Amino acid sequence: MGLTPLPQSVAGPGAGSTRKREEFLVLRSTRLMVVAGAFSLLGSWANKAHATGVAAGTSIDNTAQVTYQVGSVNATATSNTSSVMVAEILDVVVTLQTPSVPVLAGATQRAMLFRVTNTGNGAETFQLEMTSVLGGDDFDPTAAAPSIYFDTDASGDLSPGDAPYTAGGNDPVLNADAFITVLVANDIPAGVIDGNRGFSRLTATSRTGTGAPGTAFAGKGSGNTDAVVGTTGGDGEATGEYLVAGIAVNAVKSATVADQFGGTRPVPGARINYTIVVSTTGTGTASASVFNDGIPANTTYVPGTLRLNNAALSDAADADAGDFSTTPSASVRVQLGNLTQASGSQTIQFAVTIN
Repeated sequence: MGLTPLPQSVAGPGAGSTRKREEFLVLRSTRLMVVAGAFSLLGSWANKAHATGVAAGTSIDNTAQVTYQVGSVNATATSNTSSVMVAEILDVVVTLQTPSVPVLAGATQRAMLFRVTNTGNGAETFQLEMTSVLGGDDFDPTAAAPSIYFDTDASGDLSPGDAPYTAGGNDPVLNADAFITVLVANDIPAGVIDGNRGFSRLTATSRTGTGAPGTAFAGKGSGNTDAVVGTTGGDGEATGEYLVAGIAVNAVKSATVADQFGGTRPVPGARINYTIVVSTTGTGTASASVFNDGIPANTTYVPGTLRLNNAALSDAADADAGDFSTTPSASVRVQLGNLTQASGSQTIQFAVTIN
């Protein structure tokens, strides 16, 4: 019997380790954006979807009354109770969670991240399918084996702890509004060149059925209600892109905690000192590179702590390379300029306090 992955909370996964590795390959003229934590990426790129209305299987009951008088006596006549059982709507939305995934020629198991959300109103099982033979791109990525994984460890990238998906064996079962994050893995052909793009698509399909909106499946919905195909047709898909580049930009983040009592406990009032080291490997130039890090929820940025290569940067948007902004959300930014392997490591530091 296959493993059925547990749906993740819509709020997203926990913080995990304080050391996260995010690897990005940047083509000429692209901008590097590094965002704190594996799933702050999700907050930026995910399209929010919500379940459709009242939960399937809910009984809507209604009883009417007529009050009247017979002489001086008040009386009431009660109708029979009319009960309507809410049917299940079959809807699903698939959203891409990663922008273009930069790759090198001949790279293997390069993954892109998707989110599958049940936007129907009842628990539903979904079948997943990946295809990388699509029109409009420069090359066809080659499906890895396996080619679909659940992001079991909530890291946002392919890692040894991620469970491979087997169609019909561990199809995800999602309650209304629940989602699961899925990784699609491909190998990159050896003959591709800088600037080439390759597409890969993930499709999620309701196991109960698909079809034109309004198509009904009698007795097949949650709680033996009818199931009715919603506006998505009972299936959803999203397409991601691999972008071939000759330079790799790597970002490694670490954090230390200092509390107000002289210890290292992450209690309210404690300070978290972040250090991010950005480095490049390979040939070419990562042009107009920009570091951006969102201030985590439930923390407050410590003014005057932003530094680049141990040199203080002002918080204002002025002549130096860094700034702190509260709009549209609190974040620090550092202009890194054109990066090559010869540029060496760029170290960014800043601090927050726990509210």
